[in-house]
Amino acid sequence: MTAFADPHQRTTGAPDPRTFILSVPGMRCAGCMGTVERTLSALPGVAAARVNLGDKQVRVTTLTDAAPLIAALADEGFDAREMDQDVLASDKDTEGRALLTRIGVAAFAMMNVMILSVAVWSGAEEATRALFHWLSAAIALPALAYSGRPFFASALTALRAMRVNMDVPISLAILLAAGMSVHEAWVHGPDAWFDAALSLTLFLLIGRYLDHRTRRAARSAAAALTALEVPRATLVTETGTVVVPTATLAIGDIIRVLPGARVPVDAEVVEGRADLDRSLITGESLPLSATPGTAVAAGETVLTAPLTLRATAVGEDTSLRRMARAVSVAEGARNRHVALADRAARIYAPLVHGLAAAGFLGWFIATGDAHKALLVAVATLIITCPCALGLAVPAVSVAASSRLFRGGMLLKSSTALERLAEVDAIVLDKTGTLTTGSLHLDHLDDEAASVALALAQSSDHPVARAVALALDGTQPATLTDVCEIAGDGITAIWNDRTVRLGRGPTGTELGLPDRPAMTLTPEETLRPGARALIDHARAAHLPVTLLSGDRAGPVRRIAADLGIDDWRAETTPQDKMDLLADRARAGQRVLMVGDGLNDAGALAAAHVSISPASALDAARAASDAVLLGGDLAMVGVALSVARQARRRMLENFGLAATYNAISVPLALAGFATPLMAAIAMSTSSILVVLNALRLRAAR
Repeated sequence: MTAFADPHQRTTGAPDPRTFILSVPGMRCAGCMGTVERTLSALPGVAAARVNLGDKQVRVTTLTDAAPLIAALADEGFDAREMDQDVLASDKDTEGRALLTRIGVAAFAMMNVMILSVAVWSGAEEATRALFHWLSAAIALPALAYSGRPFFASALTALRAMRVNMDVPISLAILLAAGMSVHEAWVHGPDAWFDAALSLTLFLLIGRYLDHRTRRAARSAAAALTALEVPRATLVTETGTVVVPTATLAIGDIIRVLPGARVPVDAEVVEGRADLDRSLITGESLPLSATPGTAVAAGETVLTAPLTLRATAVGEDTSLRRMARAVSVAEGARNRHVALADRAARIYAPLVHGLAAAGFLGWFIATGDAHKALLVAVATLIITCPCALGLAVPAVSVAASSRLFRGGMLLKSSTALERLAEVDAIVLDKTGTLTTGSLHLDHLDDEAASVALALAQSSDHPVARAVALALDGTQPATLTDVCEIAGDGITAIWNDRTVRLGRGPTGTELGLPDRPAMTLTPEETLRPGARALIDHARAAHLPVTLLSGDRAGPVRRIAADLGIDDWRAETTPQDKMDLLADRARAGQRVLMVGDGLNDAGALAAAHVSISPASALDAARAASDAVLLGGDLAMVGVALSVARQARRRMLENFGLAATYNAISVPLALAGFATPLMAAIAMSTSSILVVLNALRLRAAR
């Protein structure tokens, strides 16, 4: 006897207000955005619909539930899935907004102090000079305390841990420049360097923000996977059905899933027969027929008929959550990648401290003038402050990102370029990445095509949608008594005779009166640029591996067509992650290109990864770059640009080193005041940025 749940022990209230966030991966342009907003806004009960094209999400406020919203978008050709708002709500860019605010404060203060400094440099009287110095202090000190906080906090944390990082000399330079300036104002000295301290802080904050912008794009794939869970489920009770939060389900609960909906937890079919779309989990290109006893996983979509399921794994034990944990572990391992600038910082900090200390001691011993010795030390710290070093990587990253974006690729990770330049092997997913699904229908005459289109338009089954897409532009026939039979196909009456589109002994068949059944042969076509990508890999001597959750036949055919010798079929998400882990242990630096939820773990585990814009949210989030167009040749372009970018980064480090080799001896010799040091530091930063812009202009 089936054990039903007690509805009184459940929370049955719907969220208030009824706001839903839908993932719509098919949105690619402003036209798509307008279509989605108009479609949803026209539905009864919808108060507002706002699209975020960057995240490919739409936020809808409505009096209904999510089902009619998803159905309306499906009618317009957009696949939509409801996201968990609680998970997405935690993804706020507070750090980025804080950095922008600090940049604004530093820039405002610097400009005002510069105005006062001009008056001092122009030969102001002593009383006026002293007044302007104190006015500068009143503006600069609060601004430095606020704007410099990220550097001060980082330096303090490092010192507490008995180590030094790049922020230690930065903080020391800012504090000494400000402190010396206050002293000069107190003793009515001729010079103060508040403007130098502020300009130093401003340039460093700009570099910090550029770095943050690229890091921010790498939203956690584990969070995206969790957000993809079905937030509510239909629980079957002794008195009927009730909608409950998925989090309240327990093992053994009986749930019902309607056609078009996703399975909320891992379960076993107890009643019903239907086709399942498993591409989200396994990457299989064809639906699976589910019958009583079939095990289903969270995230799979029921296509053709309602299913009654018994929960077998809930909460943290579902396959979706297990995959999220695996992705999180893989992301953590990848984030331990040490950036080029960080490696340089390990040498930089102690070297700068040593030079400044040497300058102070040398001048103090030689002259006995502590004030002059301290000025030399401050000038040395400012002139060697790592503005150019801090901009060396972010400036190149921004220039390269801009170039790739114009070509149709969005970089999301701050170290993606460095890791792309290190790639020595490529792993490719098949379905949805190398190939796009289609049906071979050239053998259909006009009459057969017209009937096939009319039948296909009556179903949401993936094969029916493929038929409708292939016959777009054909005039559909007029049908009556259309009936869809779960797991079998669609029948209807045409010209008083029965016609059928559905499963046959050799695949999908079209049946017309007095004619033999016509097989609609499914075939996968290569994405544009697939051959160009493989050719680029061969030219660069990069071995290519093809992985797929699909059956051996289709995988073998695509591999042979592209000349890929190393291919694997029927691989699970864990198989893909294991292969990437084995390659990493062997010392390979693998580029993974994939698009499905079954690829998310491998994308996160790879040395660097790319997904197409049509990929699932979790796959896009796990990847380091997103291919905005459909041309895979851009992957080869990205590898070339990455190698050029690495050369520009090394050139920038060379420029910074040359600048230091010239300016540091001048500072140590006492020829540079803190203000002159700040000007020299700013000049080196500008040179680094100009060199980076050469990459943007390159072809």
